[in-house]
Amino acid sequence: MTDEKYPIGKYTAPLSFTEEEMQKWIAEIAALPGQMRQAVVGLNYKQFDTPYRLGGWTIRQVIHHVADSHSNSLTRFKLALTEDNPAIKPYQEADWALLPDYKMPVAPSFQMIEGIHYRWVELMQALNDEQWSRTFFHPQTQKSVTLKAALGLYAWHGLHHLGHIKLALGKADKN
Repeated sequence: MTDEKYPIGKYTAPLSFTEEEMQKWIAEIAALPGQMRQAVVGLNYKQFDTPYRLGGWTIRQVIHHVADSHSNSLTRFKLALTEDNPAIKPYQEADWALLPDYKMPVAPSFQMIEGIHYRWVELMQALNDEQWSRTFFHPQTQKSVTLKAALGLYAWHGLHHLGHIKLALGKADKN
């Protein structure tokens, strides 16, 4: 039985980061926009409001969340590359999912995801070992996070939410 909250399992950070693993994660981030778009082709407006689990976000909310979350991640990468261990600004993602723009059609968020991922992948492909070791400080966890670690987390994050979309598709009213 699938854990609906964590359809691909909880994220476990690796103890070390190999070049092969990092390239796989970059490829997963590059592929995510197309995979998400393909997953929802043909859905009507009402079907986007299907939650992936009882009390969970709808397909629409998941797509808007990925746009917001991954735009924040790109910003965090740029801050870490241009400042010394900058403190990032956490946000209340559950509260953002209740804002009015999370009820709008998903097309603008898909445009954001595609653009953000294109730029993010281009940036990541150009980083050297020293840059991958740069950090940002997360005030909620009180920890510095390397860009390597953020890469792994966000590759998982995208696939995690793609898993949510696929779960919701199995529950969407086919009418």
